[in-house]
Amino acid sequence: METQLNPYLNFSSNCEEAFNFYKSAFGGEFSNITRFKDMEMPDAPPTPKEVENKIMHVSLPIGSSILMGSDAPEEMGFKVNIGNNNYICIAPESRDEATRLFNVLSNGGQVEMPIADQPWGDYWGSFKDKYGVMWMINYHEEQ
Repeated sequence: METQLNPYLNFSSNCEEAFNFYKSAFGGEFSNITRFKDMEMPDAPPTPKEVENKIMHVSLPIGSSILMGSDAPEEMGFKVNIGNNNYICIAPESRDEATRLFNVLSNGGQVEMPIADQPWGDYWGSFKDKYGVMWMINYHEEQ
């Protein structure tokens, strides 16, 4: 098996909403979805009531990769800082799919660089989606 790059995303409280959005863009089904209330950890403090239904872990297969994520609630000592230092770079199999993914995922977000033919020869664009996650779409056509 080759090494895979599987991004993992943390959200302060809207992981389920975000992953349903990503599922609508990529298709497929979740291979795992676990809520905090589903986990029994004997030595851990009790889960606060307000986070019992939040997502502890979710996995969405996309091709041969897996997009994973969880809520990181402040009630449990987490602090999510969304920044521009994490991008997920997707290399679709066609120019049409690159355009489709760019348009669907950037909807409601902020386009950093519109998808277009670039000087290095690829069809590329970048944006922050409506959940604060940074994405790059890069289609490279073999000559």
